[in-house]
Amino acid sequence: MNVDVTLLPGIGVRKDFALSTGRRIGVITRKDGTNELIVSKKEDPDSTQASITLTNEEAAALGNLLGTPQLVAQLGEEHRDLPGIRTRQLPIHEGSRFDGRLLGDTAMRTKTGVSIVAVMRAGQVQPSPPPDFTLVAGDLLVVVGTSDGLDHAAKILGS
Repeated sequence: MNVDVTLLPGIGVRKDFALSTGRRIGVITRKDGTNELIVSKKEDPDSTQASITLTNEEAAALGNLLGTPQLVAQLGEEHRDLPGIRTRQLPIHEGSRFDGRLLGDTAMRTKTGVSIVAVMRAGQVQPSPPPDFTLVAGDLLVVVGTSDGLDHAAKILGS
């Protein structure tokens, strides 16, 4: 899928792509930091049929809704032929003892045998996060391991 990036002088950046219907869907990231979800008219891809302004928090939530299931489904498919290996999403909740701490502080692989293969934050994926990656409330960890290991990891994170 090709994503077109268009600089909008004085406004920001538009990133969009064509749907199978011929419409385009995308996001305008404005210089002031706001995001606008846009859908073009079918007959004129440069004209907007609908737009919704999103706060950064709303954009992050939408990104997590759309991105995390795709990532987990892809990982699940890749591990389908590996008996006993599962993929799970584990959140870092507000007030978690790991909020603001380094990923390495969890000692996840040592304690549970699971691997943290990605962190979803604000709609962005951080693949293969290093041990010095700082976790924050709202992060969604994508972990791979055995069912027992994943259950133990969830307990450690307080999920």
